[in-house]
Amino acid sequence: MVRLPLTLIELQRGERLGALLRSVRSERTMVDVAFEAGISPETLRKIESGRIATPAFATIAAIAGVLEISLDELWAALTADTFSPTADEYDKPARQRLAS
Repeated sequence: MVRLPLTLIELQRGERLGALLRSVRSERTMVDVAFEAGISPETLRKIESGRIATPAFATIAAIAGVLEISLDELWAALTADTFSPTADEYDKPARQRLAS
């Protein structure tokens, strides 16, 4: 299976997701949250740093459950775009946009 390059919107959403999870996690350790969610601390670290921009739904649902944030609240925070691309920008892979 070939994975398509991520769009700029997906990359930005991944960064927002990581920032949001870090802020909600607050003083809880990454290790505690990861183990309680049933994922590795390394996976949580990659999500929080934006290196995994499009994590699996089940992973996010598990983390959200541990952090006691609803998926609706999480999605609302992630889709509050400050970036307003043209219609073409949504479909153009990030690497292609950055190269032009």
